[in-house]
Amino acid sequence: MEAIVLAGGLGSRLRPIVSDVPKPMAPINGCPFLEHLFDYWMDQGVGRFVLSVGYKHEVIEKHFGNRYQSAEIDYAVEANPCGTAGGLLLSLPHLRGPGTFVVMNGDTFFEVKLDAMRRLHRDRQADLTIALREVESNNRYGGVGVDDQGRITTFDNRARTSGRALINGGVYLAEKTAFVGMASEPVGPVSLEEQLYPRMLVVGRRLYGLLSSGRFIDIGIPEDYHRAASILQGLQGD
Repeated sequence: MEAIVLAGGLGSRLRPIVSDVPKPMAPINGCPFLEHLFDYWMDQGVGRFVLSVGYKHEVIEKHFGNRYQSAEIDYAVEANPCGTAGGLLLSLPHLRGPGTFVVMNGDTFFEVKLDAMRRLHRDRQADLTIALREVESNNRYGGVGVDDQGRITTFDNRARTSGRALINGGVYLAEKTAFVGMASEPVGPVSLEEQLYPRMLVVGRRLYGLLSSGRFIDIGIPEDYHRAASILQGLQGD
């Protein structure tokens, strides 16, 4: 299976403590964060990664080249920052196969079982399946609304709340056909949650959510970056 890794962000909030490399290359337990992602997803059957890169992409390319262990690596390089949605759309032509593929954020680890995602994706005949996480208090992420069948109904980036909420965990299972006609905006960055995914709902794409209780860490802010070492070390010890 192939995977697209969205690794083109500027990482401005993390830059005070990790300034010499792009955020996905931030060192954790002696190796770049991306290596932890690769190891986890390779164990679940991913054999080829397409990295959507931008800021300091040369650092990533120099470190990995075209291969990491048994996995092949390709790069979709942004000429200008184009956001998470723009990076995803830019990466699609680099996929070799016509079938289902994985998408993940390059600065987030979410312990999601790919087999479970594939079953739900197949059973619901989904165009896109999103790994969801329930949080006790959501003061950082946008909320995701689902119906009683697990079909996604809304994305609301204003839905910060002190109560329990479902959030997008940054792992997706998708069909290439889901993005037909979803070309990026000609100017400026485009967001998955704020622009692309809501547009997909409007045109009738079938988006479903899979709730996962696995370990989760987003290294985008210093506090969580420092927590990542213990979370990922624990994973390696399982």
